[in-house]
Formats: sequence, C-alpha cells, structure tokens
Amino acid sequence: MKARFTHLLAGLALAVSGLATQAAEVPVAVAANFTAPMQKIAAEFEKDTGHKALLSFGATGKLYAQIKNGAPFQVFLAADDKTPAKLEIEGDTVPGSRFTYAIGTLVLWSVKPDLVDDQGDVLKKGKFQHLAITNPKTAPYGVAAVATLTKLGLFDTLQSKLVTGENVSQTYQFIFTGNAELGFIALSQVIVDGQMTGGSAWIVPADLHEPIHQDAVILAKGQDQPAAQALVDYLKGEKAKAIIKSYGYAL
Repeated sequence: MKARFTHLLAGLALAVSGLATQAAEVPVAVAANFTAPMQKIAAEFEKDTGHKALLSFGATGKLYAQIKNGAPFQVFLAADDKTPAKLEIEGDTVPGSRFTYAIGTLVLWSVKPDLVDDQGDVLKKGKFQHLAITNPKTAPYGVAAVATLTKLGLFDTLQSKLVTGENVSQTYQFIFTGNAELGFIALSQVIVDGQMTGGSAWIVPADLHEPIHQDAVILAKGQDQPAAQALVDYLKGEKAKAIIKSYGYAL
C-alpha cells in the first residue's frame, strides 16, 4: 500500500513537472491602442494555456525600432499592416505568420460631455485651444488623424493648435487631463462592451483615412517557440475575437 502511494505521488510530481516544463513566457510588443484588450486577452491566455504573455506597449514605429535593435520580442501586434510587412521583407519574421487581428476605428473624443458633436463640426468651428493627435511619424492612428484633417480641409487651419502624443495612450492622457480639450484617439480607448465610457465623441467615417488594418506576426526570435505560436493561435480563437470586438474593433 505504501509503495503504491509513493508511486502515485511520484506520478503526480512528474505530471506537475511536465506542465511546468510546457508552460513558457512569450515577450510581446503591442501597439498602445490595443493595451486594454490585450491585457484582458493575456489574462485569459495564461488561464487557458499556462503560458504567460509579457506585454510591452508603445507606438508601432518605436516598437519597430526596438525590434531592429535586438529587443527580445517573439510576437508583434502592430497598429498597422505596413510595419509587420516591412519586417517580413527584411527577414525578421517567421514566414507565413502575419495576419490581421483587428481593424481599428479612429474617434475624435473629449472628456467634456457636450463638446464634440456626432458630425465632428466642432473642428470647423475651432472654438478650442488644443487638439491632440498622436505622432504620425511613429503611430498609424496619428497618420489617420492627419489624413482626416487634410481631407476635411482643416489641417492648415488647425495646425497651430495641435499637441502631439508619443503614442495613443499619451494622447488620451492629454485629453483626459484637460491639457487638450479634444483629440483623435482609438475608439478602443473609450469603449467597453460596445458602450462609451464617458465624454463626447465623433466616430470618424472610414472614408476619411486609409483603413487601419492591424497586423500581428511571429518574429524571428519566436521561431520554434511553442508559446509564441500558442498566442497567435489564441488571438485567432473565438474568446479573443469576442474581447477584441467588445472594444470597438472590427475583425
């Protein structure tokens, strides 16, 4: 009886050891606009697979520079499709691993409930001191904001009022703290489960800028790393898709 019990304990120890060996950490570079949904996805990913996603957030352009400089990221979730495609051409990704995980939506938002109307006419009236955008040199949402203002014929008029955030998270902070009365950010930053979290907003029509296709890719450092592949597979699954949609992204 004692021998059988000892054998059972040894078997359990071996099983636990096997699970620990299989579970791994995967360093992930994530575009700042995808912060909230990715944090939620990462928590579910760890719960369901045992793997842990180590998340680093920032502007897509800056994350690209870090990857080129040897950062240990295994997976990259960009805010556009051009940057992952560029890394693919440059030989820094696992061939065939790139896919679109979300389509972003640009929104003009203010923490003030009555400032932004649902047609965006507040921009034409210009009765504000500061308009926040994200740096178009490093962030696709900044590119979309500049394109929108240009298409509306307002860029030159409003240029002196622009304040620029390093990424959409900083741009949101400019608006939230009142350093800018309004600004262009990602819809995902002010929506949860399909509901606005407060303030006033104009969802920018998609024809005013290029589509914001957000691509993910396994980087060269993620080659043959089971946790990296598991995360990409998880992002394509129904649970992750439901979370992504709940933050206002299209799929």
